[in-house]
Amino acid sequence: MTGAPRVTLSFDNGPEPEVTPGVLDVLRTRGLSATFFVLGHKLAGHRALAERAHAEGHWIGNHSWSHSGPLGRAPDDPAIAEAEIGRTQQLIGDLSHPDRLFRPQGGGGSLGPHLLSGAALSHLVHGRYTCVLWNAVPGDFRDPDGWMDRALALCRGPDPVALVLHDLPNGAMRHLDRFLGRLADQGALFTQDFPESCIPLRRGEAQGPIADYVTNDKKPHRAGANA
Repeated sequence: MTGAPRVTLSFDNGPEPEVTPGVLDVLRTRGLSATFFVLGHKLAGHRALAERAHAEGHWIGNHSWSHSGPLGRAPDDPAIAEAEIGRTQQLIGDLSHPDRLFRPQGGGGSLGPHLLSGAALSHLVHGRYTCVLWNAVPGDFRDPDGWMDRALALCRGPDPVALVLHDLPNGAMRHLDRFLGRLADQGALFTQDFPESCIPLRRGEAQGPIADYVTNDKKPHRAGANA
């Protein structure tokens, strides 16, 4: 890999008892650290998995409670922000990274003003959260066997890569060890820190164009259920 980038691994939408332990086993064997952006309603039933991840050096981030749709497509209501972000953060509790990492739902990996409502942004600012975005989504959630080649292409750089995978029970993570081995063979450098370009808000302070990810439409939207 020419000009091999730094690759930051993250896993969204868990924890899942059928998948997360295997992901943790692979990461432990390879000596790699990642971030797990958990869903509140899953964490409520499987907290021990997040506790294991935290104990093994992985960071635990917030990916909303229900994952029912991008917050920018929901009504611009502080109660929704509290129910989706605040409730999950309270459950994460002492497993939280000090920067209170939050990843919004993209609805399939896209970036844009659909990510956050004004109320959600206000909640993040006042709670001194760090908003973590991405620049590489190979689609393992919809293509459990074909994602690996796309992921390798996305990790060619030269820019630092924030890679989003999913510890979901669809079979995709059975390829994880082979994928990480191919990345390592090609010279990738793994880091737990996220690229600055993917952090538009750090501890409640704007670090980049956070307004680009906030809807200006105040009308209520029906939330979708995309990954």
